[in-house]
Amino acid sequence: MDMALNIELDAHDTRILAELQGDARLTMAELGRRVHLSQPAVTERVRKLEAAGVITGYRATVDLTKLGYGIRALIRVGRAEYARVVKLIQQTPECINAYNVTGEDSWILEIAVIDVAHLDAVVTKFCILTETATSIILNPAREHQPMLPPQRDSVRPPIRKVINA
Repeated sequence: MDMALNIELDAHDTRILAELQGDARLTMAELGRRVHLSQPAVTERVRKLEAAGVITGYRATVDLTKLGYGIRALIRVGRAEYARVVKLIQQTPECINAYNVTGEDSWILEIAVIDVAHLDAVVTKFCILTETATSIILNPAREHQPMLPPQRDSVRPPIRKVINA
């Protein structure tokens, strides 16, 4: 049973999620100070969020350019046999993120490569399977946006056409 569907998140839980998404290295004492809870109370809440599957892990964010990857790109992959694409993704260390999607394309892959020659080599692997289209990322406008539970008040209803009777 998926516990995340049954967990009630209050204002403290929401603040904890915001703070941890901003800096996952916070100590429980510092996290408690920021959300106005004791260290034992905040530790218990974090453990409950982890057990419920709301918090699924912690990771470091690295600057890919400092690692030598000068280009990031998106590859849109057309229809191809699912298992073959998954296997190729697993064999491609340059693939940062891979999404199986709806629409004209079946996959959208985010890759990081050293230079244009490296980009060509990676894209060619996927071109063998099916049609692809590649876009180089010039400047990411938003990445790693912290996400909190949606507020029903902020969700607008669809615009309804008014018909004069």
